[in-house]
Amino acid sequence: MAHIDSVRAGRMPVPSKFRLAMVMLAAVYPFVTALLYIVLPLTESWPLWQRTLVIAPVMVFSIIYGIAPAIHRHLGWFVVRSPRP
Repeated sequence: MAHIDSVRAGRMPVPSKFRLAMVMLAAVYPFVTALLYIVLPLTESWPLWQRTLVIAPVMVFSIIYGIAPAIHRHLGWFVVRSPRP
């Protein structure tokens, strides 16, 4: 009811940072783990900074262009604490 009242009053609901963090963690953790399982055996002899140089851009672009938009599209209602559509 609070969500409906805030929309009627012209205010946008305030998203829950904690809920967003929990949903992002649930999505990013398995992705990063899978990425590490793939990349680490292929870069076994590389120094850590070179491995990180390969993994970090893949993680960042995947989160920004894939994971975060999917979370907002499919679970945005949960993050802003409104009833499911």
